[in-house]
Amino acid sequence: MYRFLLVSINIESILEEVTIGRRRRKLEEMAGGNGLSDAYTATLARLKGQKGNKAAIGFKVLMWVLYSERPLRAEELCHALSVEMGSLDLDPKNIPVLRTLLSACLGLVMVEASSSTVRLVHFTLQEHLLSSPTLFSGPHSTIAEVYLTYLNFGCVRDLAPTLDLAPSTMPLLEYASLYWGKHARMGMTENVKILALKLLGRFDEHVSAQLLLWGHKENKERYLDPYFHSTEGPTGFTALHAASFLGIVEIVAIVLEKKEWDTNATDCLDSTALKWAVINGHGEVVKMLLEREEINPDQADTDYGRTPISYAAEKGHGGIVKMLLEREEVNPDRADTDDGQTPISWAAWSGHEGIVKMLLEREEVNPDHPDTGYGQTPLSLAAEKGHAGIVKMLLERDEVNPGKAETGFGRTPLSFAAEGGHEGVVNMLLEREEVNPGQADLSGRTPISWATEKGHGGIVKMLLEREEVNPDQANTDIC
Repeated sequence: MYRFLLVSINIESILEEVTIGRRRRKLEEMAGGNGLSDAYTATLARLKGQKGNKAAIGFKVLMWVLYSERPLRAEELCHALSVEMGSLDLDPKNIPVLRTLLSACLGLVMVEASSSTVRLVHFTLQEHLLSSPTLFSGPHSTIAEVYLTYLNFGCVRDLAPTLDLAPSTMPLLEYASLYWGKHARMGMTENVKILALKLLGRFDEHVSAQLLLWGHKENKERYLDPYFHSTEGPTGFTALHAASFLGIVEIVAIVLEKKEWDTNATDCLDSTALKWAVINGHGEVVKMLLEREEINPDQADTDYGRTPISYAAEKGHGGIVKMLLEREEVNPDRADTDDGQTPISWAAWSGHEGIVKMLLEREEVNPDHPDTGYGQTPLSLAAEKGHAGIVKMLLERDEVNPGKAETGFGRTPLSFAAEGGHEGVVNMLLEREEVNPGQADLSGRTPISWATEKGHGGIVKMLLEREEVNPDQANTDIC
């Protein structure tokens, strides 16, 4: 494979030799040097020396493939390279042919047949290119400018804002909508700023807003039906919401200066600008918003009754939790209305030890608060997921009852830990007098029953050493 790759990226150079012997020596010289690194250097030199605009095209393709957030499909790359800065609309006659782009790269770029995505010929090429930071000038700002120019095209602005799929005639639309913000954050220039503000001017009427909300992983998991099947479009998703969602500090600052939006306003997904910044972990934007006198840092959404600190605790954004805890208006023990989980419950479930520690330092926080869904406490949730460090912290609190069964199925923290195979957690719980290792749940199942079913032999052995455990106890039901 190694020798084949050397030949494939240097085939033109080898074929320039006029005899078989000289071609063989050329190949041996390549193999005897620093291998692929030398081959890449030589190929890039030949690429740079191409006539006409082939060199510029080749380096553009390498830049796009190297710095894209996900592998670009062939048609996406062709459309990206058709965009001219300052153009107002898409010119189909300006879209290059893929074959031309690939030939300009001299074998360094290929198309993956199974996915039609464009990629570098080998992963070592990426390392080689990134080791030369001056090879490409401002790649992220260049990419951001292209995407923003594309999104500001007249043909794109004319699309209905309710579309959740990009038209086949505009293959770059989805990628540009999802990732222009990330490239802008990494390469902000004055031109990027101007183009971004132009796009965001009436963003809640732009198809890009819909595609951004629909395509974002967080939204696909959380919002499957309530909005995206409506015909209203991304209403209320203003420039402030979008800039906070994307974490573009410079744009947020400009938008806040204009004072054209209610900073506490909710959008079509019942989210404020602060909530979006919190969920996506944009600490600098959160700080800017919290400095506004009118901002409500404890505003709960109406769908789930969750506050910003609840989302920050779940996502593990410790710095943001710390900022929110510094605000007097924030209730660190406020339960949501959907299932009654508090911030510490979310942090315990998600395994964020530092955040659990911060919350436990607050007098208002009840470390043994049962939720309203199944009556699980933070300890129960942490035990179920096997977060031993959090279990240890909670067990050190006098208010926490380690033998407390949840109300849904009558299962104890030990029951959950035994089922999950979390030996360390089981061992900690067995050291507590309040824990009954033989306690059955509402279905008659004991911890040893769960551990046996799941094949956790180490836990079964630990439980059998306890007198209270009856290995012959029958289940009254099987969950």
